[in-house]
Amino acid sequence: MDASEQEARFREWLAQHTGLLLKVVRSFAAGPADADDLLQEILLQVWMSLPNFREQSKPTTWLYRVALNTALAWKRRENKHRKNRQTLDVVSNVMDASLAYADPHADREALEQLYAAVRSLAAAKRALVLLYLDGLSYAEMAEVTGLSESNVGVRLTRIKKELAAALKVPTHVA
Repeated sequence: MDASEQEARFREWLAQHTGLLLKVVRSFAAGPADADDLLQEILLQVWMSLPNFREQSKPTTWLYRVALNTALAWKRRENKHRKNRQTLDVVSNVMDASLAYADPHADREALEQLYAAVRSLAAAKRALVLLYLDGLSYAEMAEVTGLSESNVGVRLTRIKKELAAALKVPTHVA
């Protein structure tokens, strides 16, 4: 199958079977952001696997197989990373502590302490904190930084401990 045939078949199947793919996505993804990520992964996998389609089954059967296998692998990866994700307890502890004060200057002071602690980190660590606070997944952070996803998790755990020590906030980060 040449590239133009692959593209024509991909577009045709996408036009005919988008509902099938969306059903799989809705079954596995929790929210809109996850749904977008999973749909993109499924479409990529369909595109990459299309040259291997041997027409031994109906296109819908093949698409379901590709979509479900991709979704299952995606879900395993997401569950693994979600288990490793922890909120920046340091941030919430500082913010909770600052809200306990009636003095509005205390809020500003606690926030400034947090910013100062983040600014005191090395550039690579600060970048990870910013990516984390922007809500990027470990996979996205790994892509941006060039680290492995597991290394991102390990480094974030260490950074949380470092921030907690700098702010002298008790933490339960393991």
